[in-house]
Parts: sequence; structure tokens; C-alpha cells
Amino acid sequence: MALRVYIMTDMEGVAGVLSAADYTSPGSRYYEVGRELATQEVNAAIEGCLEAGATEILVVDGHGPGAIVPQLLHPQARLLAGRPMGYPFGCSRDFDAALIIGQHAKANTDGGHLCHTGSFDVEERTINGVSLGELGVNMLFASYFGVPTVAVSGDLAACEEARALVPEVETAAVKEGMWRGAAHGLTAEENQAYNGAAFHLSPIEARKRVRAAARAGVMRRAEIGRYWLEPPYEMVWTWRPSGGLSGRTARITADDLLQLLSKPI
Repeated sequence: MALRVYIMTDMEGVAGVLSAADYTSPGSRYYEVGRELATQEVNAAIEGCLEAGATEILVVDGHGPGAIVPQLLHPQARLLAGRPMGYPFGCSRDFDAALIIGQHAKANTDGGHLCHTGSFDVEERTINGVSLGELGVNMLFASYFGVPTVAVSGDLAACEEARALVPEVETAAVKEGMWRGAAHGLTAEENQAYNGAAFHLSPIEARKRVRAAARAGVMRRAEIGRYWLEPPYEMVWTWRPSGGLSGRTARITADDLLQLLSKPI
């Protein structure tokens, strides 16, 4: 019997990715190191899924400029990568479980390492009045297709964010932001440098924990709930001041979740 797993990935929540400036964009000093670290954490999740009986696995490179190294990816997974991509990022009702690997917390999270929502320019995004980062929206659009998000890995704050939305979800915290306090009111430039220090697991230990969480999540998929908000929808984006300019706000409405998420800002 087929067991299909969908894995959304990011980069800032990976153990050993120490900063956004040095690790997460092309041309940065350790970008290729960061990509390898991210790919190997994803491979650990794939191994856990296979141990739980997965027969098909789709990995989605969800990091803007790309994080997955194709030649290092586990041979039993397919990869969806490249831009433009957009919602639903390859997700569909064909999948039985979803995972989110390498995830950071949403903007302004107390103790969140490299936390942001979409970009460091964003102060907050809400849907129907609920503050949601990338993690929450990924869980929400998987639920749109009836797919439970069964495991999440990232920094401790991201894992706590996931459990606040779906208490049953399996998590693997691979690092913890050192500084407490949120970044409300900072400019975009100040926010990118905020809370850059973190306690990291070794990549080897991090992968063990990611593998275990993935395995447990897929095995427990029938017990794990789905995060959902009822339509109609209103999404509000608020940006930070940047380059001497004041912040701005945009509102988008729709009756369908994917229409909402696909509308230009």
C-alpha cells in the first residue's frame, strides 16, 4: 500500500546554520556549507520516513534562493526546486503526511533564532486575526488538502510554535536562540542582525533527532490533528521601517485559502 510523504524544507532552522548573512544566500561565505547541512538534515528526515513505511517522498526546496543540494539528496526522494514555484508547492490530496524540516520561528518570536516571516522586512502576517509565520501557513495549506503535518524540526522556538498549533505534532529542536525578547519595532536592517546567537546541537546529533521525529510522526499520522482556519479569509501583512522609509500594511481577502496565498501583495 502506498504511503506518500510531503517534506517542506527551509534553511534558517538547521543546526550549524549560524547566521543569515553568512549561510543562507548565494555569494555568502558559507552558503555551500549551509546547503550541505540543510540537505543532510532533510536526508535524516527521509530515512525516518522510510523506516516508518513511506513508499514515496517529495522534498520541496522552500528556501528562497535554494538550500537543497540535488547530488547529495537521498536517492529515494524526489525534489521539487526552482523559482517561480508558488502555492501549493506540489502539495495535494495524494499525500498521507507532511513534514517541515529546517524551520525557523515567525517574526518577533521570543528567543527565536534568525526568526522572520517571509523576509526580515516583515513585522507580522495575520490570517483572520491569527499571527502566522511560514510554519503556520505551511501547516495550514497542508490541511487544505487534508494532509496532517506530523513532524517539525528547527530551533526550539519553532518547535514550540508548531506544538501551539497542533499539540500532537512530533518535533526535533536542533538549536535554541540565546537571547530573550522579541524584535518589535526594529527596522528591517536591525532585525536581520537580531538574536544571531544560538546553542546548536552537533549536526550528527541533530540528524538523529530529526530522523526519530520523522519516523514517529509518520507512524502516528492517524493520531495527529490538522491546523485549520475557516473561510472567508483576510490576510494582513505589516512591514518594518527600512532604508529610512516607514513601514506599510497590506490587506488581502479571499474565500479560498489557496487563492488567498497566491494573490500578489
